[in-house]
Amino acid sequence: MADEFPFEISPMYEGERVRKDGMFVELGGPKSMGLELVRAADMDAIEDDKVTIVGPDIKDMEEGKTYPWAMVFNIAGELVEPDLESVVERRVHDFVNYCQGIMHLNQRYDVWMRVSKDTAAKIDSLEAFGQAVMMLFKTELPFIEKMQATFYTDEAAVKEQLDNAMDIFKARDARTKDLHDEDVDVFYGCTLCQAFAPTSVCVVSPDRIALCGAINWFDGRAAAKVDPEGPQFELAKGECLDELSGEYAGVNEIAKKLSGGEFDRIKLHSFFEFPHTSCGCFEVVGFYIPEVDGIGWINREFQGMSPNGLGFSTMAGQTGGGKQVVGFLGVGVNYFYSPKFIQSDGGWNRVVWLPSTFKEKIAEAIPADIIDKIATEADAPDVDALKAFLQEKDHPVVANWVAEEEEEEEEEEEEEAVAAAPMMMPAAGFQMPAMPMVSGGSGGGIKLTFKNAKISIDKMIISEKKAKK
Repeated sequence: MADEFPFEISPMYEGERVRKDGMFVELGGPKSMGLELVRAADMDAIEDDKVTIVGPDIKDMEEGKTYPWAMVFNIAGELVEPDLESVVERRVHDFVNYCQGIMHLNQRYDVWMRVSKDTAAKIDSLEAFGQAVMMLFKTELPFIEKMQATFYTDEAAVKEQLDNAMDIFKARDARTKDLHDEDVDVFYGCTLCQAFAPTSVCVVSPDRIALCGAINWFDGRAAAKVDPEGPQFELAKGECLDELSGEYAGVNEIAKKLSGGEFDRIKLHSFFEFPHTSCGCFEVVGFYIPEVDGIGWINREFQGMSPNGLGFSTMAGQTGGGKQVVGFLGVGVNYFYSPKFIQSDGGWNRVVWLPSTFKEKIAEAIPADIIDKIATEADAPDVDALKAFLQEKDHPVVANWVAEEEEEEEEEEEEEAVAAAPMMMPAAGFQMPAMPMVSGGSGGGIKLTFKNAKISIDKMIISEKKAKK
């Protein structure tokens, strides 16, 4: 695609994976810090195509090691505005993956990259990589007239950039706080993740941020305005079919179209029934815990295990790929702040477990009357401990257990009553239907359980039929 670069550049490499045995170095990811940020700037504040590297360059890195990583891009142009920052930022995922031998996963403060041994052998500096990515940006998004990049691999510098970026992300997310699904006529769709998840249907509404956490409703609007043929597009929400679960006719239509007919219904605020598809770039995975009839959530940064004995990566593998998985759900962090957060399935009253660091991070989103009733890994490392904790704290899901137990007791009482009742024969002249006999071990026959049945007998005659001699 571009002969001046030492490695190939093409969309064909977008789904390429760099495995550990073929990796030269890892940048960011779960073992370190990883960040990407795009900032709008004035034209005269940018030196076009300049790449600055703060910390060890690729030639100074040791094979097999993991390094902290931050990449900050400054963009300028007549049409460039702050609302476009997150939109351009989300395209980093695309354009980095166009570079042969360089793998990019996740977004924002979760960035995870790997450089292959083959590509590392072709470059002495990350400068070539930075210039390739900027070339792609300006080619694909012509409203970007000037661009420069700074890459950080020094740990202290990455930490400083990360702290600054978190404030920026928080301010972006707060913009949709007072805007809700019912206040707008259009939502926005996003197809950025379809290279990895072909049937993924990402719907962005005021009350539901994109699964990656990087695109909110305002970002979708800005992107569709400057790049109508791009991966973010306007989506007429259509008739509201179910307000509680967030089902809309327009969303269902686009779901069928974008998934190739795989799905034809999506409920934006449901966990169990026709849930939103999960791509793979989601920030958090929700998982149903049937033993307590509750929902736990585990974030990408948490390296421990949930009460069901599974970690984030395992559940993400089960959930991702653009599937609609009942019992698992990928979401963006900002969705926890939504007043419509899984509202058709109980909202926060159904949440029973969170990693302690994540619980602290989103504490202001959790209702005051439930926050102390949600367990963490410190309270409940397994299901038995979780059940005991929820009982001790009188979590709202415990009321469901009581109702279920009472129902089971009623069923047992009905079965006992039927078993104890004398055998009643039909009235004379009534032919009993033939019943199959089932035997098992020493006790044969069939067990009949009558539930909610009313039996009325006007007359019963019991007679003994004598055998003929």
